[in-house]
Amino acid sequence: MKWERIPLGPLQTNAYVLVHENGTCLIFDPGSEGEKLIQHIAANRWTPLAVLLTHAHFDHIGAVDDVRNRWTIPVYVHKKEQHWLTDPMKNGSLLFMGETIIVNEADVLLEEEQTLTIGDFSLQVLETPGHSPGSVSYYVEDAQAIVSGDVLFSGSIGRTDLPGGNYEQLLQSIHRQLLVLPEETVVLCGHGPETTIGAEMDTNPFLNGF
Repeated sequence: MKWERIPLGPLQTNAYVLVHENGTCLIFDPGSEGEKLIQHIAANRWTPLAVLLTHAHFDHIGAVDDVRNRWTIPVYVHKKEQHWLTDPMKNGSLLFMGETIIVNEADVLLEEEQTLTIGDFSLQVLETPGHSPGSVSYYVEDAQAIVSGDVLFSGSIGRTDLPGGNYEQLLQSIHRQLLVLPEETVVLCGHGPETTIGAEMDTNPFLNGF
């Protein structure tokens, strides 16, 4: 199993494609530039099975419908942010972009922590609110990786000054849900480079002393 990071859009939001050895794949956070993402997947002859969203801010959802319509696959999002997909005020596109980003409703609403089985993929859904109320992280043990969205970054953490953000809640999410994972776990961040749980435990200034 392998993964690829594809930065998209003006904020260079990381979309990730997790690829099984059989050629099927999962798409995480297709934020923009849908055609670019589609062409990359098609060129590699991968077969997408689903779109999984870590949260529903505008820069993580802009290409959802492009991908969903191309392959007719389901979209997953946490129930707390189901209406953000269709509301440009809630997803922040009006506030930050001055334009409306609206995508169709999700097909699957995540309401609790659970294990998802999609094709040959098995993922643990971890609720990690703080950056936004419905932020989730997807831990894929077989890949030794976790898709964290905007919860944890290399040397930093997600912002909490947006509607529904909560600094203390974010730190609790990171410590209770992420830092308990094996230290070699690769963190696939929503922006910027990848890191590991161990590296952030050792060097992340926001996590020391909490």
